[in-house]
Amino acid sequence: MEELQSLADLLALQEVDLEIDRLLHERQSLPELDQYRAAHEETEALRAEHGEAAAALRQTSLELDKTEGELEITAQRLDAEQNRLYAGGLSARDADYLRREVEMLTRQRSEAEDNVLELMERREEQEKLAEDLEGRVEQADSAKTVVEAAIKESWKGIDAQLATREARKADIVPLIDGDLLDLYEQLRGTKEGVAIGALTDSMCGGCHLKLTAAEVLDAKRSDPPRCIHCRRILVI
Repeated sequence: MEELQSLADLLALQEVDLEIDRLLHERQSLPELDQYRAAHEETEALRAEHGEAAAALRQTSLELDKTEGELEITAQRLDAEQNRLYAGGLSARDADYLRREVEMLTRQRSEAEDNVLELMERREEQEKLAEDLEGRVEQADSAKTVVEAAIKESWKGIDAQLATREARKADIVPLIDGDLLDLYEQLRGTKEGVAIGALTDSMCGGCHLKLTAAEVLDAKRSDPPRCIHCRRILVI
């Protein structure tokens, strides 16, 4: 009778273990997990894109500062050279050289002004892009936070059920013979979690194959009883 009770307890343990397996699988298979992974990937991609846009904006701003500085220096030189030219009192040779210098500086100032305008337009576009990406990053972060909250809520409920099953398992395990428990754990690892089954109408509850009368007698002679087809433990 003690052996039969131990087998019955083992059958009850398997029911709890299968429930635990199901809950663990449910915990790792929430549809929100795929949504979270997708949201995380989108957020990281947008964050990287925003980082590149911000770096490009900083580079353009540096180029603009440099070009504006060069423009200012060129304009000052041009003003100084024009004042010297208009002041007169120069030899024909010096005046000709100064006119060419003024023409060159005028071209340089014009080119610098064009560059400044181009860089200002580029910076404006980059500022808009960086601002847009920053907004998209915030939106993606918010969406990820919503999904994360849903996952935590689902896990909270699952974990509460797991705690109940684990407590039940802790009550059952001490009731089972140690050798029988070791065999059960070994079989669970190779039999998709189902190590024991009740023999009902000569059918194994593990593999669902029918045993002949002779096979049932053979199973009963085993210690513990084992199905001759799948070698799972049988509760007869």
